[in-house]
Amino acid sequence: MPPIVGVIGGGQLARMMIPRAIELGIELRVLAEGEGMSAQLAATAVGDYTDADTVLAFARDVDVITFDHEHVPQDVLTQLVDAGVAVHPGPAPLAVAQDKILMRHELSRLGLPVPVWASVATSGELDEFLVANGGRVVVKTPRGGYDGKGVRIVSDSSEVADWFDAGAPLLAEELVSFTRELAQLAARSPRGEIALWPVVESVQKDGVCAEVIAPAPSITDSLTEAAATIARAVADELGVTGVLAVELFETTDGRLLINELAMRPHNSGHWTMDGAVTSQFEQHLRAVLDLPLGATDARSPWTVMINVLGGPASGTIADRYPAAFANQPTAKFHEYGKAPRPGRKVGHVNVSGDDLDDVMYRARAAATILTD
Repeated sequence: MPPIVGVIGGGQLARMMIPRAIELGIELRVLAEGEGMSAQLAATAVGDYTDADTVLAFARDVDVITFDHEHVPQDVLTQLVDAGVAVHPGPAPLAVAQDKILMRHELSRLGLPVPVWASVATSGELDEFLVANGGRVVVKTPRGGYDGKGVRIVSDSSEVADWFDAGAPLLAEELVSFTRELAQLAARSPRGEIALWPVVESVQKDGVCAEVIAPAPSITDSLTEAAATIARAVADELGVTGVLAVELFETTDGRLLINELAMRPHNSGHWTMDGAVTSQFEQHLRAVLDLPLGATDARSPWTVMINVLGGPASGTIADRYPAAFANQPTAKFHEYGKAPRPGRKVGHVNVSGDDLDDVMYRARAAATILTD
């Protein structure tokens, strides 16, 4: 019998696991939040991932449970483990990914580099943090924020009064002076094998990842080694299983600071689908099944990933394919089965080649055809 992997969440990450599962002969089952979601091709159940009975029923006949997102409540995760279900990543590492304050506590405990931070429960505590950190800081809601949501740059505590009213504490961080954002993607199996892809540069637009360049241009050997050391420490010390993304700031004084962690396939790794020997989606399946991990070498000197944000103003992405395919025949298009909406990630484009300027031009041109 082929192994059966159950994925909680029916978004694009689960969707992009489907082709790799088919190639490997793995049966993929998806618990989707609703009808018509991105991963509907493998959606064997539709239900509430916060309801323990629903999740336990879905998990009854699978070999391992993994995730399209990190939002499954801890009590549900614990009940899965207590029922004897293999859960990767497990409740403990996922708790760190679910709560940014806990994340900062754990990373600081491990001695890993993070921005100056504090948990602030009152406007007075935030004002004190502002005074101590240059009068302008970043404030984040501990749970639920993504793609720029739940993040504000403030110079006065009144700017997050509504968040305090909704319930404290909040995470306050120094406003880091950085030259660019990097990401180190890794995978770890339950037996402790770790594989790392090249460090990449990510470019944000309105808090959303817009472009990824693999590998990161002009990165020094010392920063490459530092990123690898950080990712290995996070994966091993927190017991992460599956794909792990460590989002990093490269500071103006040449250091690396950890910005965020994601314990699942990640936007910064979409380039691996066409640009690496083993994609993050195949690697995630290998890892959660405790199979030997695949090679992570880049297939080309450069790969650029461009997110298709919003989609076309009229019609569908498929309507644009004739023009896009004819104009950019070397581009690889990945569509998420989502209706167009301003700012929404509805797909991405990968282009690989020997010259970065040419690769960047072709990738941007291909993505533009799908959105203009």
